[in-house]
Amino acid sequence: MQATERAAAGQKAVIVLHGVHKVYGAGDVAVQALRGVDLKVEAGDYVAVLGASGSGKTTLMNIVGCLDVPTAGRYLLDGIDVGFLDESQLALVRRRKIGFVFQSYNLIPRMSALANVEMPLAYAGIRGSRRRERAMAALEMVALTDRAHHMPSQMSGGQQQRVAVARALVTSPSLVLADEPTGNLDTASTADLLAIFDALNRDGRTIVMITHEHDVADHAKRRVQLRDGLIIEDHRLVDLGEPPPLLASPSVAS
Repeated sequence: MQATERAAAGQKAVIVLHGVHKVYGAGDVAVQALRGVDLKVEAGDYVAVLGASGSGKTTLMNIVGCLDVPTAGRYLLDGIDVGFLDESQLALVRRRKIGFVFQSYNLIPRMSALANVEMPLAYAGIRGSRRRERAMAALEMVALTDRAHHMPSQMSGGQQQRVAVARALVTSPSLVLADEPTGNLDTASTADLLAIFDALNRDGRTIVMITHEHDVADHAKRRVQLRDGLIIEDHRLVDLGEPPPLLASPSVAS
């Protein structure tokens, strides 16, 4: 994607949060996890969300990922006001709009890498050769076509996480949402994974990454810091439309 195309894409907001609150419990035991969060993420952005334990970053991720709903305020995902959706509609939005990458990979052990990547397409009703073609293309994005028929137990942690990234990409989601994606990886595998995220963002993918590691957050274009349920810092590191810096290159051996 050319820089001009990225700039045009950047005019569209993928995430818009207006005054989002989230309260767990009631009365004397009520806990305010989020206390009026405003956040806008445009298409093509790459945002790292940081915060200590209890800062609200996990709650924010759950709301952005349509895994939870705000107690008050509005959340629009790719122009859809999720506050008006029921559980089945939220599940459909999650499948179509969001690609999830979790710390623990969440691969099905008895299924090959290819079958794991195909799963979201199977749920979407895509069958046969078309599904396999798209899954192989997603594995190619993360340099793992040679591991397509390997089981998770036959792959390293870094390779398993790259399969998880391919699974997140296979439906061409509006948003890639990564929750501590490097948390279980060694240094080399972390560098490989972040280089893949960098390349995906240079190609115009919108990425929101939850992390507590500042060196990981340095790969993003923008850093959002939470404390006690509030955004206390929202700092742009790289202008929207510019590619992130080339901080690492993927190795073929990881």
